[in-house]
Amino acid sequence: MSVFDDKKWLTEVFADSGSVFGLAITRKLDEVQSPFQKIAMYETSHFGNLMVIDDVIMLSSRDNFLYHEMLSHPVLFTHPDPKNVVIIGGGDCGTLREVLKHPGVETVTQIDIDEQVTRMAEKYFPELCASNNDPRATLQFADGIKFMREAPAGSVDVIIVDSTDPIGPGEGLFNRAFYASCLQALRSGGILVQQSESPLIHMPLLSAMRQAMSDAGFAALQTLNFPQMVYPSGWWTCTLARKDAAFNGFREADAQQAPFATEYYNVDIHKAAGALPNFMKKALQTN
Repeated sequence: MSVFDDKKWLTEVFADSGSVFGLAITRKLDEVQSPFQKIAMYETSHFGNLMVIDDVIMLSSRDNFLYHEMLSHPVLFTHPDPKNVVIIGGGDCGTLREVLKHPGVETVTQIDIDEQVTRMAEKYFPELCASNNDPRATLQFADGIKFMREAPAGSVDVIIVDSTDPIGPGEGLFNRAFYASCLQALRSGGILVQQSESPLIHMPLLSAMRQAMSDAGFAALQTLNFPQMVYPSGWWTCTLARKDAAFNGFREADAQQAPFATEYYNVDIHKAAGALPNFMKKALQTN
């Protein structure tokens, strides 16, 4: 925490990009040390509540809808008929809430290793946890890597990896072995989607992720762009990996007539998110 212009500022240093991001803090709300990580909650002057894990900003009340909507609706509208969904990570439950907006989804199993993330979200982000008691939802606090390794073959339509950065508990979610487990668990036509960091400052990681997905046997990849102010560079991505077919659009009519409200996602956003700037095309060797 630093002080500037008589205000308290929480600042996160992004050493690999030589930059810093900060938010004005009104007060510290809570802090807990779980067996896995330190989780702190703050009240900000303009961004509502803020969750920080091991001194890394995770989400704010003001802009989390960008991430949660883009990690869930594009993949669910790209799959022809998603019924069984698994979320790895996602302890704040915002992605779970968005997935459960889809009436055709029959089951959602969320596996996060740290129960304390969910308990803190229930207290300080109750709006994100509003669907936790949906009868279609099952919350497990366990090792997501182990869960996917032991998942029955061909049992899942969509896997959403809503993970932290590839350090600490999230480190094992960014490699070929994990992706191979996901591939086996997916049904024909199944899709994996994972948050894939910032293309502006994490391109080596994004490229390595995509290569590991391909090496694991996924047939096609698609990276989508979206803004996320509280994350490094303010520019974030998620990457979709399809089990056994090329990407060929999405269920545009269903997305247009979605029986639920969104704040960011819509048909035009979905189309635009897949457009890659030239430097990304070059780095990822796409056309």
